[in-house]
Amino acid sequence: MGAYKYLEEIWKKKQSDAMRFLQRVRCWEYRQAVAVTRLSRPTRIDKARRLGYKNKQGVVIYRVRVRRGGRKRPNPKGITYGKPVHSGVNQLKNQRSLRATAEEKAGRALGNLRVLNSYWVNQDGTYKYFEVILVDPSHNAIRGDARLKWITNPTHKHRELRGLTAAGKKARGLQGGGNKYDKKRPSVRAVWKKNNAVKLRRYR
Repeated sequence: MGAYKYLEEIWKKKQSDAMRFLQRVRCWEYRQAVAVTRLSRPTRIDKARRLGYKNKQGVVIYRVRVRRGGRKRPNPKGITYGKPVHSGVNQLKNQRSLRATAEEKAGRALGNLRVLNSYWVNQDGTYKYFEVILVDPSHNAIRGDARLKWITNPTHKHRELRGLTAAGKKARGLQGGGNKYDKKRPSVRAVWKKNNAVKLRRYR
């Protein structure tokens, strides 16, 4: 087995004594840093390379901290004004994962970069920590790279805000295929609009 395969197997055994100790020490270090902080190298090099990371100019890694927990409905004093079926405030869950939220935080903080992908690195009772791979679309090393220059196209601006990254597509239900997935593509709203629009032909 290659070195990356050993790293992958170590990360699969997160409850081993070595990993528990290492993650506990790392988590303390992460808590002292700011919410979005730049790293010199990925914590999980095997995972980062699988997701498109290259150790070259124009590709950077940021660690993002996201607060854990569900999504409380933002209604003043919990007053929702409506029928009881929609009166819930507390036990609601967000439609998007915390990983997608971390990508969004990174994309907003670093507007000149494009989000490529992300992965989990640590968590404690309050926060989850993700590392986000970002690419500089104006860097010549990226613009001349045949495998990365697709992201320089203007259509990929803020792809993390539009559900185009892997985490965003998962939240949109676009990972599967086959029977009944025609209700998901191109999107749930587009399918609803197509099926509910009244189309009146001019000559009928």
